[in-house]
Amino acid sequence: SGVSMISVRHALERLEREGRIVRHQGVGTFVAERRIMMEPSRPGEFLQTLSTATRPADMATKLVHLAVGLPSQGVADALSIPQGQPVWEIVRLRSLRDKPAILERAILPLHLVPSLDQDKLANGGSLYRFLFENHGLNDAHIEQFFEVVQPSRTEQHHLNIGGDELVVRIRGVSFTANDIAFDCWQQTYRACDFIFSISGVGERRLMKAENISPWSVTPFPTVGES
Repeated sequence: SGVSMISVRHALERLEREGRIVRHQGVGTFVAERRIMMEPSRPGEFLQTLSTATRPADMATKLVHLAVGLPSQGVADALSIPQGQPVWEIVRLRSLRDKPAILERAILPLHLVPSLDQDKLANGGSLYRFLFENHGLNDAHIEQFFEVVQPSRTEQHHLNIGGDELVVRIRGVSFTANDIAFDCWQQTYRACDFIFSISGVGERRLMKAENISPWSVTPFPTVGES
């Protein structure tokens, strides 16, 4: 084509930086899959925050963990509850087109959410729709924190990625119109698969970024354990 190898190499490097191609050493160069647009600031059901090109049929959900336990101090602070007050912990893995893509975790105060539907959660049902219809909880606004980091061992395992890859980790708290925190959640995305779009700036700040410590839950012992 009358183009030097240096020009070709620079062009491929630029296309790779833009996410348009994927290069595998010793294998070849391939057109990259189209990234998924994600709008984390949009309230409501999870699927509504994804691009319209993503259909419900594209997504599969696996319920990884559902239990009641005691929150860490970070969770208690985020939810404005005593540390000894029980919470639900829900972990689900979302796969898009048979590829693990999103690991999501929700922590809910038991006194606000006395019951959950395990079957609906396992089948990919909307947690927020359930909370609204059964417990009158609606996310009037949310506050979120983003970080781009190397994945934890748990994230590596569920998302099937290496420790040298990057993930986008979003932690947020959902509030009712009366500023009652009812869900602190974390979503981990494969960084190379998503583009994030943020719109709208709220003046509320119920959480201080400098006080956001790690979130964890200590499960209650199961029957037969001491």
